[in-house]
Amino acid sequence: MLYAIVGIDVADSLSRRGATRAAHLQRLHELHEQGRLVLAGPFPAIDSVVPGPAGFSGSLIVAEFPDLAAAQDWADADPYVASGVYANVSVRPFRKVLP
Repeated sequence: MLYAIVGIDVADSLSRRGATRAAHLQRLHELHEQGRLVLAGPFPAIDSVVPGPAGFSGSLIVAEFPDLAAAQDWADADPYVASGVYANVSVRPFRKVLP
């Protein structure tokens, strides 16, 4: 089943994101290589694809996991959680309808 993982950043998270981005992306690449990643990306803090120093306000990941517990465990192990980028993370079942 698919799960939506939404992380909401702490204020001024840009430097923390930069310090742990490679490890965060590595886990996403692993999901992609396994054919389980539907999409992933950050929420710019301003209305711009490249927000510069405004940074990001959070992230969205939609991926396949065996169950909610597995999705939650994966989210809890994210480097952005350990480094304090995210103030909170929610994991919810997701049903893709389109496209």
